[in-house]
Amino acid sequence: MADNNGIVKFRTSPVFEPLLAPARYKGAWGGRGSGKSHFFASLAVEMAYQEPGTLIVCIREIQKSLKESAKRLIEDKIEHHGLEAHGFRILEDRIETPGDGLIIFLGMQNHTAESLKSLEGYKYAWVEQAETLSQRSFDILRPTIRTKGSELWFSWNPRRWTDAVDLFFRGSSPPNNAICVKTSWRDNKWWSKTLEGERLDCLHGQPELYDHIWEGDYEKIVSGAYYAASLTAARGSGRISRCYADPLMTYKAFWDIGGTGAKADHTVIWIAHFVGREIRFLDYYEAQGQPLGAHVQWLRSNGYENALMVLPHDGAAHDKVYAVSYESALQAAGFNVQVVPNQGRQAASARIEATRRLFPRIWFNEETTSAGLDALGAYHAKRDEERLIDLGPEHDWASHAADAFGMMCIVYEEPRATKAWRPRRDADNRSWLRI
Repeated sequence: MADNNGIVKFRTSPVFEPLLAPARYKGAWGGRGSGKSHFFASLAVEMAYQEPGTLIVCIREIQKSLKESAKRLIEDKIEHHGLEAHGFRILEDRIETPGDGLIIFLGMQNHTAESLKSLEGYKYAWVEQAETLSQRSFDILRPTIRTKGSELWFSWNPRRWTDAVDLFFRGSSPPNNAICVKTSWRDNKWWSKTLEGERLDCLHGQPELYDHIWEGDYEKIVSGAYYAASLTAARGSGRISRCYADPLMTYKAFWDIGGTGAKADHTVIWIAHFVGREIRFLDYYEAQGQPLGAHVQWLRSNGYENALMVLPHDGAAHDKVYAVSYESALQAAGFNVQVVPNQGRQAASARIEATRRLFPRIWFNEETTSAGLDALGAYHAKRDEERLIDLGPEHDWASHAADAFGMMCIVYEEPRATKAWRPRRDADNRSWLRI
């Protein structure tokens, strides 16, 4: 907003002040209401005002229309600071800025590396909702924005640790010349009663989603997930924490079989054993495109060489080239194997029903099964939104873990009750023990 001397002053919340320093990469991550988008929208307007002729692009992975872009938010900042009189001109599909500068808006999925060459002269690129940015788009964008002093800005609410932006900023090898800040609703100096009401409604009405939506935690449970309530109850009762193996009990390895091609489905193994009426999940393994030998090596190196291998029905099917099945190959490697018969057309719904029924007695060793828990929390139905019909489970990255987990619930057998032992008595009513 302009002061008495006509100078425009931009206010910044303290949490974002580190991002005002020059850096090639700038990131802000956190939950809803933290002001991430407002900060970068203001920063874009500030750079356009202070550096006449600057070219800025605002990006989303998917942008079907300008209604889905940051354009409205940037327009609000321009109007708030009264910048229409300072060379800003809002047009239908772009914003003209002082000195023939420009702010444009695009979706990465609509472009290729060739079509993005026109952005080579742009100095600033802001990726909004960067958690959805694909690795392909990330790899195309970075070398495209390369003019002297150029910067790439990213704002996101973490979804999974494997998202491209999360690996880039928060992985084991963060980039050079980067500044990244964590934000939350607590850092928002302009917090409103409306936002507070929304936050509290989520806290009490959707506790399983609250940490992700408002605190910036990874998305442990997807809205509408089949096991949302079950996972919330398990975490609340302490059954997702730390559990231990009983050395006297047999390990069982429940598989979902993938393939060895680059685009093959993932192979998943859950390690569990049954202690009384408790079902303990002790470990989780997932791999893509690896041969059977890699899976066997993991089993042996983690002490599961004596585990019973429980395979889905396709474990008995022979490879078309080598005439060998997972069942026969694992048996040849010295494992005991059980193949579960085909459950028929209703197999998926049967697995879901059985899983929900058994969940109250299931425990997880969180440290070693966290990736599997992520998948269970994301396992959800395909939906016909117009008719509000559940079309059955979505076949995606989460379904492999859920299928193997559900297979365990299908084959689980209740422990047989044993009669209480009573000492025998002789004719004089004296008890004696068998030794």
